[in-house]
Amino acid sequence: MADSTSTASAADTELHTVPTPDGPMRMYAARPDAPANRAVIVLQEAFGVNDHIQDITRRYAARGLFAVAPDLFHRNGVGTLDYQQHAEAMPLIGAIGADAIVTDVGAVLAYLGTTENIPVSRAAIHGFCFGGRAAFTAATAIPGLGATVVFYGPGIAAGPHAVLDRAKFIDAPMLLHVGADDPTIPAEQVAAIDNALTEAGVTFESYVYAGAGHAFACDARPHMYRPEPAQLAWQRTHEFLERQLPAGA
Repeated sequence: MADSTSTASAADTELHTVPTPDGPMRMYAARPDAPANRAVIVLQEAFGVNDHIQDITRRYAARGLFAVAPDLFHRNGVGTLDYQQHAEAMPLIGAIGADAIVTDVGAVLAYLGTTENIPVSRAAIHGFCFGGRAAFTAATAIPGLGATVVFYGPGIAAGPHAVLDRAKFIDAPMLLHVGADDPTIPAEQVAAIDNALTEAGVTFESYVYAGAGHAFACDARPHMYRPEPAQLAWQRTHEFLERQLPAGA
């Protein structure tokens, strides 16, 4: 497992429906044993809120955070896809632009505030793959977030939904991970992201992992998973979130 937490499956899980201007959105949630005043919004890969994304929420709950994974496919009703259905997934995520992402993340944050009494400042966004692009996008439009974590998010610096020109609006600390051999985020795009964040005055950390490609932290995809870079990325992520969202604050 990419995260050393072995008790994640024991978390108390729930299914919620969150209202959005574009209709109801399903949301998987994992609740820690003790009441939590901090949350992580886990944003899906290109394959929906599948078993792996649900497992990530449970790992976070095992560490004392209320973790939720909204279904960003709620407009098309697809639900989840198998990892082999890459060709089917690409047009689905290509259709989800910045406005839809901000709408959905904003709806989740409103839910956390009204239902869980967790303010925006005590919430982090953690996205994987397409969700990494979504996390970065949300951070450019939602002020006051506690933190943002991006695991190998393509499409941030190039493509139809690129948002580097909005980096100046980011006010939350950001952590980014990318594999050195990831063809979807070449070195020039990594440099462009770092430069944009630096010029915008964003507090951020950016790490490139040798010997790792795309989805290197996804232990549900053995042919892509790289244990050592994954464990280091998770260690850095947990340390980052503990600094930005300290327990009991």
